[in-house]
Amino acid sequence: MVLPIVLLISAMMLATSAVWFETSLAATRAATNVRDYLQAFHAADSALTLCERSVLATGSDAPASPAPPLAAGEPVQWMLETAFEAGALTPVVQWPGSERAPQCLIEPWRLPNRDNAIAYLLSARGFGRTRESQVWLQMELVIDGGAIERHWRRVAARPF
Repeated sequence: MVLPIVLLISAMMLATSAVWFETSLAATRAATNVRDYLQAFHAADSALTLCERSVLATGSDAPASPAPPLAAGEPVQWMLETAFEAGALTPVVQWPGSERAPQCLIEPWRLPNRDNAIAYLLSARGFGRTRESQVWLQMELVIDGGAIERHWRRVAARPF
């Protein structure tokens, strides 16, 4: 009579231990993913800031990717992997803890309703510990006379 009760309690303890072990593994994976995301986000954000400084320091002579003549629509070279890799700047040689250094692409842009404005689409990508952990950020930088407008956005999914 006692043996079935002991076996039942032992089985319940074993099941509880297995659930706690799986829960701790899932929590560790989640923490690692958050760390990789934050690593990539900060790398991309820093690259975006450094590219913005480069554009503002050089004015309208900022380095731009080899892109076609200014189009009326939003630039799309950042969506093409080969174009991005060919024209991307690497504002810092390496980023601590990242698989690769962050990159930034500067694309000039003509705004249809503002003929005197100079606009740029700055696209930055940062990496975490692996190539798969990437964060893409963009900034629309508009220089109109003495006024500077910044419109920031996060790219929800990798464009490739």
